[in-house]
Amino acid sequence: MTAKILTNLNHHYQELQDNGADVIQGLTQNSKSLSPKYFYDDLGSELFEKICELPEYYPTRTETWILGQYANEIIETTGCCQLIELGSGSSTKTQFLLDTYQKKAEACKYIPIDVSGGILKNSVQYLRQKYPDFSIHGLLGTYEQALSHLEVNYLQSRMLFFLGSSMGNFSSIECERFLQQVVRTLQPGDYFLLGVDLQKPIDILEAAYNDSQGVTAAFNLNMLSHLNWRFKGNFNTNFFIHQAVYNEADTQIEMYLHCHKNHQVSLDSLDLQVSFQAGESILTEISRKFDLTTIQTDLHNQGLNTIKTWTDPQKWFGLVLCQA
Repeated sequence: MTAKILTNLNHHYQELQDNGADVIQGLTQNSKSLSPKYFYDDLGSELFEKICELPEYYPTRTETWILGQYANEIIETTGCCQLIELGSGSSTKTQFLLDTYQKKAEACKYIPIDVSGGILKNSVQYLRQKYPDFSIHGLLGTYEQALSHLEVNYLQSRMLFFLGSSMGNFSSIECERFLQQVVRTLQPGDYFLLGVDLQKPIDILEAAYNDSQGVTAAFNLNMLSHLNWRFKGNFNTNFFIHQAVYNEADTQIEMYLHCHKNHQVSLDSLDLQVSFQAGESILTEISRKFDLTTIQTDLHNQGLNTIKTWTDPQKWFGLVLCQA
C-alpha cells in the first residue's frame, strides 16, 4: 500500500490510495451492491451530519448522551492512551474524551481516520485550535487501509475506537475479519471501544432511515454523484429512488437505490460499463442491529475481552469497552 502526504493541506493528514476495485466487483455481480464508504465525499459527509440532527435518527444523540455521561469513567479505566478513531467524521462525540484529557491536564495523541478529505481537514484544523497542546494528525482512507498503515510497534498504549455502530455495516464474515485486523493493530493490554446499535421495534428503525425531510434519500443518491466525479461516470440520479427496509430475519436495515428506468452507465476511470434494468436495485448499506450479550461473545472469540458496557435508559444503544 502506498501513502502520500498532502502538502497543500499543511501536513494535516495522509491519504491512503483507492483504486475502485470494489466498485467493479459490486456492480458486475448478479445482485448489485456498493460499499457504504462511497457515501462519504464532502457533500455526503455534510448530509450525514444533517442526518445526525434529524428527530427520527436516534443513534447519534443516544450515543452522544452515553459518552457525555461516561467519558470520565472511560478515561479513568484506560488511563492515558493514544486515541485512534475509525470513521471520525466531525469528531463531535470524540470531544467528550478529549475534554476529559484536557481537564486532567494529560497529553493526548489523537488520530482521526475518515474517507472524506474535506471533513477530515476541517475537523483536524478545528481540533488543533481547540486543543493546542494535543498531537492531532489525520489519516484519509478506509478502515482496512488505515489499520494496515498504522505502526504495530509503538510505545504509548492505544485505545482504538469505532463509534456510531458503523460495524453494523459489515456482514458477519466482514465483521469477523475486521475484528481480527483490529486485534493485529493492538498490543496486549490495549483497548477497543465499540458503539453498537441495539435491537428495537421496527417502526423506530425504519423511520430512522426514511426520514420525513428526505435527507437520507439525498444522502443515498449522492453516492452515485460521488462515483460520477471520482470515476468519471454518468449515473443519472433521476433514474433511481431511495428505500430502506428492516430485514427481521437478519436483524438489519437494508438500504437500496431502486432503478426505475433502463439505464446504461459508464465509469470511464474504471473502464467499466454497466446496464441497469427498470426494477433493478443496488444495495448500498446494511446496518445490523446487535444484541449486547452476543456482541460481547463475538469480541471475546477474537481476543477482545469486555471490561465494561454502558447503555442509555431505553437500552437503544450500547458502548462496549474491551481490552486485547
